[in-house]
Amino acid sequence: MATDNQRIYLDYNATAPIFPDVVQAVSQALGNLGNASSIHTEGRSVRGAIEDARDSVSKLIGVPASTIVFSSGGTEANTTVIRGLINSGAVHEIFCSAIEHPSVRDHVNPEHHIPVDNRGQIDLEQLHNILRGQEAPFLMCVMLANNETGVLQPIRDVSTLVHERGGLVLCDCVQGPGKSDLDFISLGADFLTFSAHKIGGPQGIGCIVMNSNSELEPILIGGGQEKERRSGTENAPGIVGFGAAARLTAETSNVGKVSELRDQLEAALLEAKSDAIIFGREGERIANTTNVAILGTSSERQLIKLDLAGFAVSAGSACSSGKIAPSHVLLAMGVSEEIAGSAIRISIGRETSWSELEKFVEIWATL
Repeated sequence: MATDNQRIYLDYNATAPIFPDVVQAVSQALGNLGNASSIHTEGRSVRGAIEDARDSVSKLIGVPASTIVFSSGGTEANTTVIRGLINSGAVHEIFCSAIEHPSVRDHVNPEHHIPVDNRGQIDLEQLHNILRGQEAPFLMCVMLANNETGVLQPIRDVSTLVHERGGLVLCDCVQGPGKSDLDFISLGADFLTFSAHKIGGPQGIGCIVMNSNSELEPILIGGGQEKERRSGTENAPGIVGFGAAARLTAETSNVGKVSELRDQLEAALLEAKSDAIIFGREGERIANTTNVAILGTSSERQLIKLDLAGFAVSAGSACSSGKIAPSHVLLAMGVSEEIAGSAIRISIGRETSWSELEKFVEIWATL
């Protein structure tokens, strides 16, 4: 059992531990005087730091720096694209997969939620049938990797289907960098969104990659920053931290090692409890995510016991009362409410060791 000062963090998909060098970079940036919009020396210095960070982010995700627009995080990035396209009249209808993050899903009429199969992947046949009768312009939103199961979506196929019908594609890539070796630009999506705190950067900063020239009305107007896509004085320390995290992720990411640890963990979980259910194993996943259910023990009970034992993991979405609700992702995959209500998510990362996972399995097996 872990003690208070030996807690074991297994919730990287919620937020990754910040790199110490990122803390230092942010701290230094906080001490820099100047507004990036000012033309004097101090202002140009801050502007230079922002553009250096933009270059670092662009190199990590493999896109031109000119296509990156900084935001306050993934939620604002998704909202900016969706509301911006609707407000400008560039699209008239929005569709999404049934397993999207609430920052996308809550913008979309439930009738336009595209089903997924029992592996957690979007049903391409149903998507094709729905889009066959859909007139352009419209927006299709599909996340790259699900935050709860880690399952990767067939973004290239989705993009092809949507573009054939004259639509646009938004891909929430928040869980992608450092957890897969995918070429983001090859996905074919018109808009990509990212968040710094998922890769060891600070919270409160993210970005949109604009691969489309479609008119997008900004939701924040005023000073015209970020090429008039997102007004407001830039969060220079946050952006600098994002850039530092991007550089460090590119240098330290080891998808193969993390994937091996995950597979070792899942084998140990199934050995400890042969009736455990691991979701998404049949499909392609990012390297670090395991979603497992044990019948007869609620997600909430597991989280409390594991937290008391020194382990940080997650479950489904939290409702307003603070109770743990069955995951909408698992329900969309055809999982029963009873089973979905007994699932937890373990998400590992660069600092996770096998000895830590062994300790986790030892405690989890007693639940």
